[in-house]
Amino acid sequence: MILLSDPRTRRRRLGVAAAAAGLLAALLTAGPAVATPDPGDGPAKSKEVSKSARAEARTAIEGGEIPGVDQVVHSRNIEHLANIPKDALPGTNSDLAFQGRYAFAGNYDGFRIFDISNPKKPKTVAQVLCPGSQNDISVSGDLLFLSTDSSRSDSSCNSTTQPATEKSSWEGMKVFDISDKRNPRYVAAVETACGSHTHTLVPERKNVYIYVSSYSPNAAYPDCQPPHDGISVIKVPRKAPERAAVVGFPVLFPGEGPDGGGNPGGPTNPGVSKTTGCHDITVLPSKDLAAGACMGDGILFSIKDPERPKVIDRVQDNVNFAFWHSATFNQEANKVVFTDELGGGGAATCNAEIGPNRGADGIYDIVGRGDHRELVFRSYFKIPRHQADTENCVAHNGSLIPVQGRDIMVQAWYQGGVSVWEFTDSKRPKEIAYFERGPLSTQTISTGGSWSAYYYNGYIYSNDIAKGFDVLKLSDRRTDPAERVHLRELNTQTQPDYFD
Repeated sequence: MILLSDPRTRRRRLGVAAAAAGLLAALLTAGPAVATPDPGDGPAKSKEVSKSARAEARTAIEGGEIPGVDQVVHSRNIEHLANIPKDALPGTNSDLAFQGRYAFAGNYDGFRIFDISNPKKPKTVAQVLCPGSQNDISVSGDLLFLSTDSSRSDSSCNSTTQPATEKSSWEGMKVFDISDKRNPRYVAAVETACGSHTHTLVPERKNVYIYVSSYSPNAAYPDCQPPHDGISVIKVPRKAPERAAVVGFPVLFPGEGPDGGGNPGGPTNPGVSKTTGCHDITVLPSKDLAAGACMGDGILFSIKDPERPKVIDRVQDNVNFAFWHSATFNQEANKVVFTDELGGGGAATCNAEIGPNRGADGIYDIVGRGDHRELVFRSYFKIPRHQADTENCVAHNGSLIPVQGRDIMVQAWYQGGVSVWEFTDSKRPKEIAYFERGPLSTQTISTGGSWSAYYYNGYIYSNDIAKGFDVLKLSDRRTDPAERVHLRELNTQTQPDYFD
């Protein structure tokens, strides 16, 4: 069923060189993991690896254990329809959003709009230069929202980098009018504490609420002071987006001390990130629920009152999770998949030495009712194909594939590629399809691969950090029913009720 040999038996050797060179020990004993790779406004820098790791990568390619440099491989049930290389925006490609026949692709230098009415031949409609990592992106009606998480000289798209120690520096949310897709218009900016690493929309008829996730406060940063134990909530009136403003900062981790009551991280919990905010939040508006991936904690909370979210349950995994990165509900809202971004997205963690439980997904059942619901751990899932030690690889952004009665999602794994996997049985997850490229290099670890991979109206779209925008077609009896589901808009962190 797959183009290469059975992934259960191949690539067992990869990763041994890393352990021999001491790289594994360095990874596991390092300080708190950082979040997604943050090279500022330029391309990520390559990092040297050991001679033994370079030799092992070359040997694995020659032996057919991994694909060659830039070689595309995939399971037989996936077809690679198109790739659109990066153009006027050379920075790191980031997240995706969708509306009608358009895809919106974030980039550390701005964003790009594609016409995907013919998925085999996507066309660039607009490219907007507006630097500010990481430019996490979403859309609602005629509005587009962009996160800025690098300290800038001002809120304009002509700003330059400036130290966060300066009070005049700016970070936060930008709002664009996209009623004319060919000419997006910048209409508002809202500064938020510690910037905006990611954001999540909670749309209403008259307003759009934005949950802003940010973290890592510092006493030396005037606009990012500890404790930073919650999220910023922005209210954007649809008919007057220029009046967008912060309406609250709900505390999610109340507690004593300079960092609030979140996970203390090391040395109490070695190798685990200290919780000083959230990395990403996914909301399920139809169920008034949200799941937060908050560095050292995973949380479940109610959003019945969108300005005052209420935490229902909180979990930690101080054995295998280093950095709680993102979350995905299943359709029935009785499961949540949390991702662990071990190594910050810039390390080689998909090898034999790291193993199947670290840098993986954690699958949790939601049990109970109302405010008494709890998150109960069931299993881990990690792609079964080991990667070279020159490939950054770890669990990253994904979305549900809407198949009624089954829990299936597609997910990005950086240079581990794109994986389609099923967790209908939350104790026994399994991969059913994949797409990946060979390493960018056999000499250095260069940040690349799929940042986000989402299913939208019959196709899978992936934003590759280095290689550009990919379109994939999945043909499998288990997922074919999803082709009957069509949405007018998709922001993956605002999960729709596909069968309402």
